[in-house]
Amino acid sequence: MRYKTYLKLAANILFHSKIRSWLTIIGIVIGVGSVVTIMAISDSMEEDVESRFADMDMTSITITPGYSQASSALDRKSGETSSSSTNAELTDKDVMALKLVENIDYLYGQIKGSEDVYYLGQSASISITGVDPQVWQYATSYDVASGRLLEASDNYVAVIGNNVANEIFDQPIGVNQVITINGKSVRVVGILESGDNDYGIIMPIDAAVDIIEDAEEDVYDSIIVTVDDVDNVDAVVEDIEEKLMISRHVTERDRDFTVSDSSSQLESASEMMDSMSLFLGAIAGVSLLVGSVGIANTMFTSVMERTRDIGTMKAIGARNRDILMIFLFNSAMVGLVGGVLGILLSLVLTSMLPMLGLSIMRSSMGSTLSPDLVILGISIAIFVGVVSGVVPAYRASKLKPVDALRYE
Repeated sequence: MRYKTYLKLAANILFHSKIRSWLTIIGIVIGVGSVVTIMAISDSMEEDVESRFADMDMTSITITPGYSQASSALDRKSGETSSSSTNAELTDKDVMALKLVENIDYLYGQIKGSEDVYYLGQSASISITGVDPQVWQYATSYDVASGRLLEASDNYVAVIGNNVANEIFDQPIGVNQVITINGKSVRVVGILESGDNDYGIIMPIDAAVDIIEDAEEDVYDSIIVTVDDVDNVDAVVEDIEEKLMISRHVTERDRDFTVSDSSSQLESASEMMDSMSLFLGAIAGVSLLVGSVGIANTMFTSVMERTRDIGTMKAIGARNRDILMIFLFNSAMVGLVGGVLGILLSLVLTSMLPMLGLSIMRSSMGSTLSPDLVILGISIAIFVGVVSGVVPAYRASKLKPVDALRYE
């Protein structure tokens, strides 16, 4: 027989067992749709993270109080264990110790807090960051859409994120407009480009200490270090850890600070997303497994129902190979239809993601299926169909004509 004949006979089997076949196909649709959608979201999230880190300064190092082994790239490599302390503080003493580290371009401490901001009779709780303006204006990678960055002589002024300026309040905040924070008037001198700290306010640290509750002078929530060259980051991280352990009189077992750089943060984010995608993909894969069992069951039933037909075909000259190919084409066709419908389901799901409005899905907003994912999804469905139909097709091909014709 020709392949065209195999296809025609396989399609005839599919169309004459409609309800059972479509119930089987639904399992493939759900499995393929789930797997492809998860892969599309994962790819979109990965691209989003990479684009965000691409805009970051890869020479930047952040020191924070408290120690968490999971956030230390060096300890992940060494495999050492240590305790965690969250009561430690970073002070001017630490800044002075870090000034002895070589290959550092810029160094400053910063504080953070969330306060109610008032503008034209409205209020909103917004994150506020206090920085040393004399250093920050040179160390930051932020760009302004309008106005300017902070300068050394600034006091009660602020640079605000794009969303703070245009979305949080009914009326947009422009350059030289005044906002009120904890009874203090603060003049806006700059608005950042979209994507740069969109929901935050940045102001000189002296004014921030006066405005942010619980803030203390010469006590920092983090210390930011900018290295002169990205190739020196690892060496500077090691030197910082050594200097701080000496100045703070701590050891590896009781250290009370964490040093992290942008590259290690990118690596951690990528590992986390890979693990999450693998976990969700495994769950979705269960649907494919259920679908494959359904295909096998459908194929076994089809063989039983068409035993006499198989005997007739063999009696008029059909070979074992012909019977095998007919049923394999049938199972592959079930997988193909399920795969195509699964891709359509995935397209619907990915197009609906922006309607969910969930922050964790923000990176997948507007995500689309790449041609590679479409081909992969359909290929998986066909593969599952063929594999599930191999045993029933083989059994059908081995039926003896006499026994098949006598089958009731």
